[in-house]
Amino acid sequence: MYRVDWITRIRSRQSPSVDAPALDWLRVPQVSPTVWKLGFTSLLTDISSEMVSSVLPVYFVLHLGFSAMQFGFLDGVFQGGAVALVSLISGMLADRWRRQKEVATAGYALSALCRIGLLAAGNVWTVIAGILALDGLGKGIRTAPRDAMISLASPRVTLATAFAVHRALDTCGAVLGPLAAFLMLRSLPGAFNLVLVASFCIAIVGLGVISLLVDKPAGTAGRGSETRTLQLSFGLLRQRRFRVLVIAAGVLGIATVSDGFIYLLLQNRTHSSASSIPLYAFLTAIFYFLLSVPAGRLADHWGPRNVFLSGYGLLALIYAIVLSSEMGGRTQYVVVALFGAYYAATDGVLAAMTSATLGAELRTTGLALLNTASSLSRLVSSVLFGWLWASGAMRTAVWTFLLGLSAAGIVSVCILAERKRE
Repeated sequence: MYRVDWITRIRSRQSPSVDAPALDWLRVPQVSPTVWKLGFTSLLTDISSEMVSSVLPVYFVLHLGFSAMQFGFLDGVFQGGAVALVSLISGMLADRWRRQKEVATAGYALSALCRIGLLAAGNVWTVIAGILALDGLGKGIRTAPRDAMISLASPRVTLATAFAVHRALDTCGAVLGPLAAFLMLRSLPGAFNLVLVASFCIAIVGLGVISLLVDKPAGTAGRGSETRTLQLSFGLLRQRRFRVLVIAAGVLGIATVSDGFIYLLLQNRTHSSASSIPLYAFLTAIFYFLLSVPAGRLADHWGPRNVFLSGYGLLALIYAIVLSSEMGGRTQYVVVALFGAYYAATDGVLAAMTSATLGAELRTTGLALLNTASSLSRLVSSVLFGWLWASGAMRTAVWTFLLGLSAAGIVSVCILAERKRE
């Protein structure tokens, strides 16, 4: 009897407790194999792209001697300006032809070729701008079809988790890319050509993964009803639940300082060496990688709106820290940790919220519309911040963006609250 009672007690302890649902978001997620394969594609591609983007502030401002205004323009082009030009078109074509995989693959291929193009550009900033624009075109072409494939392969109740797993793998590439660039430049100072060649080779491997291993979304092969798809695409913004997300992403994006400027601000305030800028990107990616899946699981249980808005609260805190009169060496690591948490709480969560409002036939187009709004706002943000900083008032630039983010946050809280009540 004692033995039976002992076994019963052990089994009762192994059964789910009443507190299990509260901790469910901490468990390892189960997602579609398509999500994992696309995640590894993004991992390799992000190693390639972040090897380049993490050294751009050093390469442009400190090595080539570009002004803050020139860097602001180039950063805007790289971060979002060119993306807006083709994101919507590629999304509509992917939905019209039901060719999400093919369109995404073309975007990855174009970005890979741009790594070699930067080698031939020299220090002619207009040529560099053109190549970065093409790189941005590649990103704009691939992002919406890739995200549509993730959402089409995932149940609605775990959308945020699926995007979080993808973003975690993507961010793992963002961890390794800056680290590789940092080690290369640490060992061979000024060896930017080596960074670009290595970046190109890794991008080719990532292109092979999506080309050979990723399956097409179920039920999307062949051509759809083209006329009806176009008509519905142009009418997406009339849907209130989708429209408020696009507005929120746009107004918040305008008040968001880009990665490159955040790292330049940290380097300026702490008087650290130029080689620390890739290290900032590396540490940001580390925290993004560690927090991405917990943030996605939390969004599926607590609500994506709450997690998304909390992320922008963290960004406002970053601005406030940068503006503080005393900024010691340890403070810079607090900033990059908060920056990684901000990305974990906003990037994939916004894509999940948007996917939940869209039907499968227009999923890619809707995500492309969202990317277009975000990209245009990032272009405005980078150019505006670069102009304010070039005027000789760095603190004024940060104060302007802090006040702008506060106003954008209030607007977003109001419109997203109305969306939740519908």
